[in-house]
Amino acid sequence: MLIAADNEQARRREVLSRILDDVRENRTIKLPDFDPDLSQSGGLTAFQSVGIEPNPYGGTVGDFRYQFEGEEDLLHLIITQVRGEALTPEEGQEVVSYLLRGVPPALIWIKPGQFTQHFYFGHDELLTHLQL
Repeated sequence: MLIAADNEQARRREVLSRILDDVRENRTIKLPDFDPDLSQSGGLTAFQSVGIEPNPYGGTVGDFRYQFEGEEDLLHLIITQVRGEALTPEEGQEVVSYLLRGVPPALIWIKPGQFTQHFYFGHDELLTHLQL
C-alpha cells in the first residue's frame, strides 16, 4: 500500500489544483524544459527521466515520480521509479489511484511499459470527479 508523507500530500494538492485551474482556463499543461544534465543522467531513457527538472506538473510519492502533460483532448500521466528501476502496471495503478482519487478507474486508460507506465484520461474527468 502506498503511504504518502505530508509533503507528498501537499505537493499532490498543489499540482492537481494547478492542473484544475489550467483546465478551466484552457491552458496547455506542458512538460518541463529539457535540461540535458538532469534528463540524461545515469543512462535513463527519456521517459524515465522526464520530470526530473523542477516543474509545476510533477512530483514524487514514495518510490515513484509522476509527471502530467496535456495532449489535445487527454491528459497524460507518466509514472516512473525514482531510482530508474522497472515497475509493474499494478504499481503504476497504485500511484494513479492515489493521485486521481475520485476519478473512476474505468475512465483511465493505461499504456503499460517496463520502466514507465502511462495513463490517459479526459481533462473534464478531473473537473467532475477529482477529490483533492
